[in-house]
Amino acid sequence: MSFQLEARQRTLQGSGASRRLRRTSRVPAIIYGGSAAPQLIDLDHNEILLNLRKEAFHASVLTLKVDGKAQNVVLRDSQMHPWKPLVFHCDFQRVDTEHVIHQRVPLHFINADIAPGVKIGGGKVSHALNDIEVVCLPQDLPAYIEVDLKDLDAGHALHISQLALPAGVKALVHGDDDPVVASIPARKTGGETDETGEGEAAAS
Repeated sequence: MSFQLEARQRTLQGSGASRRLRRTSRVPAIIYGGSAAPQLIDLDHNEILLNLRKEAFHASVLTLKVDGKAQNVVLRDSQMHPWKPLVFHCDFQRVDTEHVIHQRVPLHFINADIAPGVKIGGGKVSHALNDIEVVCLPQDLPAYIEVDLKDLDAGHALHISQLALPAGVKALVHGDDDPVVASIPARKTGGETDETGEGEAAAS
């Protein structure tokens, strides 16, 4: 999925100028990174709000046209009102095809219903992570990463190192860590439950 946003360059800074922009349904934002200087811009509020509600928007290389001139960027941050559907500010970082980027990418879990630990063992899948950080060239950035649970058994876990990542994409982990992505906890047997009950009864 590709995204293109129209923006205008702005010159006025400060909280007062930002408030005046918001009253005209514009959102103050900034573009930074690369060899160019940071650039102050503003965006149409409804357009950016609609896109922020799309999962893929947060993990895609975006085309941002400022007064007609296109730049490739990724969204780095957005500030929202605590409960109203209002966008206060957005940060974008420039990217180019020659330099790798770090980006968080959502995980999409599939085949949980046919996982042996669910279908045979009667367990439930526990999601430890909803997204992971990856490093790749901008053109290789996936909108999401698929997590196939079809072989996951009860009492076992699926780790980041077991994910099938797209070509050119690497998961970013710290040191020798290999975090759990999802697991199916083993169910306690009736015998274990009975023994626990008998022990509690004896103790009382």
